[in-house]
Parts: sequence; C-alpha cells; structure tokens
Amino acid sequence: MATNDKHYCFIPNRTEESASGTKQKAAVLNGVRWDAGATVTVRFMEGDQDLRARVKAVASEWMEHANVKLSFVNEGEADIRIAFKQGNGSWSYLGTDATSIPADQPTMNYGWLTPDSPEDDVRRVVLHEFGHALGLIHDHQNPNGGIRWNRDAVIKDLSGPPNNWDPETIENNIFKTYDAKAVTASDADRTSIMMYPIPQAWTLDEFSAELNNELSVLDKEIIGKAYPR
Repeated sequence: MATNDKHYCFIPNRTEESASGTKQKAAVLNGVRWDAGATVTVRFMEGDQDLRARVKAVASEWMEHANVKLSFVNEGEADIRIAFKQGNGSWSYLGTDATSIPADQPTMNYGWLTPDSPEDDVRRVVLHEFGHALGLIHDHQNPNGGIRWNRDAVIKDLSGPPNNWDPETIENNIFKTYDAKAVTASDADRTSIMMYPIPQAWTLDEFSAELNNELSVLDKEIIGKAYPR
C-alpha cells in the first residue's frame, strides 16, 4: 500500500502569510502560467541530499513535454522553494502565484516524503506538485469533469484523520469547479497525475480514480499546449 493513499494534496491560498493553516481552492489555470521558454529557478530549503536528488530527477520529467526549464540552484533567490515539513501535508502554490510568497517561506512542501519513501510515492507526489507549480489544477476540478459527488461521504472521510480538513478546505479542494474561461482544459482524465484517488463511495455516478504515478497522455498534451516550443 502506498504511504500516501489516504492523504490528499491541497492548494494553499497565496494571500495568506503561511500555508500551514488556510487553503484555497488536468487543466491549466491560464492566469498563473509562466512564459513559454522561461527558466524557473528551484531551491531546496532543507531535506536529505539523496531525497533531494530523487525529487529533482522526477520533477525534470515535465521538461520533456513543456517548453520551460526548471533550474535547481543551491543558494540565493528562487521562484520555487521546497520544504519537507512533516505533518504539514503535501502542497504547492499554482504557477506564478509562488512569486508573491515571501522569500523566506516555502512555495512547495512534501509532508509525507522521507528518505525511506518508495519510488512510486516519490514519483506520484513530485510529479503532482510540480504539475501545480506549472499551473495545473486538480483534474477533478476540471470544468469538463462533471463528477456527481456524494458530499456527505466526502466530508465524513476528509474531515477526519489523516487530513482533518475543515469545511472550507473540502469545498475549495473537492467540490469547487474552475470557470471554463479561466483554464485551458482537456477532457476530464481519471489517469491524470493531477487527479485525486477517488473511491467510488465518494460519487453518485460510479466514478472512481486510482492512484497515478505517471504522466498521462493528456497530461503531456495539455502541458505542451500551455508551454509550446
């Protein structure tokens, strides 16, 4: 069993001073895309050296499909800053929202990755969070999705451990659907790296999705459209 199969990523609110408490709400959110061809700098704020190397290797896979360069630096200013604060969940700001965060604070966190994490877990979490860092939203919030939620079941599961989400967090990270005019979206893709694992008990239309640890065909297509060569 994957170590994070019951944990869910959230998108932090960029207007908050810290991502540790309040959170906000595959398609690309157009307003937070980096420029095509941009170099986006990335710096680790902490973490085991071997785990850092694993994160870097996985994150770099996005560059095979997107015209953007992730440049990992050892010091100084960086657009994306990575922490490994355990107990604070795994999350990332969306795209250029990271540039509005104070320089001494992380813009991405891996709250359940450790040096002992299996490779599947590292791939799943890192590809997902760097998808957010490139502007991708959660695919279940894709306006082309149309999932019919069993709200009571979702709220019951996510309000308890290990996530312990409040009603606002559940609303913004599960039930909220993005405006179709604000995103560049493909069809909803249950195999997307940006799709939550969704048990069938959470839906009223028999929709479900498994844990994914690879970029899907549509992931590669949509990120290529967002960052054309």
